[in-house]
Amino acid sequence: MSTDETAAASTGGRVALVTGASKGIGLAAAHRLSREGLRVALLARDEAALSEAAATLPGETLVVPTDVTEGDQVDAAFLAVEQAWGPVEVLVLNAGNGTGAPLSETTDEDWQRMLDLNLTAPFRCLRRALPHMIEGGWGRVVVIASIASKIGEKQIAAYTASKHGVLGLVRSAAAEVASTGVTVNAVCPGYVDTPMTDQSVADIAGRSTRSEAEVRRLLERRQPIKRLVTAEEVADVVALCVASGAINAQGINVDGGAVQS
Repeated sequence: MSTDETAAASTGGRVALVTGASKGIGLAAAHRLSREGLRVALLARDEAALSEAAATLPGETLVVPTDVTEGDQVDAAFLAVEQAWGPVEVLVLNAGNGTGAPLSETTDEDWQRMLDLNLTAPFRCLRRALPHMIEGGWGRVVVIASIASKIGEKQIAAYTASKHGVLGLVRSAAAEVASTGVTVNAVCPGYVDTPMTDQSVADIAGRSTRSEAEVRRLLERRQPIKRLVTAEEVADVVALCVASGAINAQGINVDGGAVQS
């Protein structure tokens, strides 16, 4: 194994930053990286929830309360990590949310909120992280996108547009840095057993005559494995993208085979 390959294979002690890290996929990814020996900075808006999450990780953590839709807060978060540990080497962009409504009833505010959180915030984090990664000759960026990055479904136009956009961002960034030792990938989950899905179930039930239990069963049956994906299963793919320098510019589906690509 060459020196470069050895360096790429070892992630122990590297600096990771995970957004949306207080629960769900973000917390599962933070756990997985921490178990792999990385130092993990956790970002989310709720400081108390972040502190509780950080206390469950086995390795060194840093709690950085941040609203990633605010550009100055993003810069401040990266600076805090750099001052504590040095440049971010592994960036997991998980912060996101969804909204559901017929296109004709989607407000300008709903549309902008989806773009700000699901597309502009990842762009700002990428822009802030990549120069140090390129300078260091090694880096991993993983964006938690969605199978909505690949297909269109009714009543989630704003969410789908933002996720299609972030997959395009991933592919363009990956092409720019492919020769530098830095990779940029997206993980595209289907329906995952997370608080975000709980909220989606409640929203769908509220707009229909079905109970929340019925809605959840419908979502489970939409995936060939007939269940919701777990956050840990998504984190497994995040870890794979971090471990491998040969995976780049990909949108990897984690949906039980619902969308084949």
